[in-house]
Amino acid sequence: MTILSSGTPALDVILARLPAGLREHLARARDKAVELAAMHGADPFKAGLAALSHDIARNMKGPDLLKMAKSYGLTPHPVEERVMVLLHGRVGAEILQRECGIDDRDVLEAVRWHSTFNRGLGSVAKIAFLADKLDHKKVSRYPFLERIERLAKDDLDVAVLSFLQEEMTAMMRDGKLIHPASIDGRNELLELQKSI
Repeated sequence: MTILSSGTPALDVILARLPAGLREHLARARDKAVELAAMHGADPFKAGLAALSHDIARNMKGPDLLKMAKSYGLTPHPVEERVMVLLHGRVGAEILQRECGIDDRDVLEAVRWHSTFNRGLGSVAKIAFLADKLDHKKVSRYPFLERIERLAKDDLDVAVLSFLQEEMTAMMRDGKLIHPASIDGRNELLELQKSI
């Protein structure tokens, strides 16, 4: 049984209620985030906390996520209304802030956008995004992870951009909806790479 401790009692209660497999994923993501933070000079506590808490709303059913998002005053994007699981980051950030008293902007931003990514995100959010995706248990879903992991050791932006491009290509091929925040984040990173 994986026991997770965040140092925040209210968050620890939420983490303890999650299914074992999800807790194990969060532990692996936290470890990867701390490792990436050390490589890139980011705050390891913030990166670890963001990765540890990124999926606190992931176990909720879609209609419950939609209802909770609206109760928090969030306006779901039409893509989120069709693919409700995409709301779990935004709802999770609200839970962290409202129920756990976590108000660190970097941590909340990372949790909010860990599924879709977005433009203008800082290093903690990029690390949490990658730490979630680089879980070795996701290799069957993302067969290109080994390459992304190598890229992440040198350049977070290049790694995120490569992941987004691979994932968006697969989503388009499969006829899936793509959240506009993902497109905005990808375009920003692409422009940054072109300017180097």
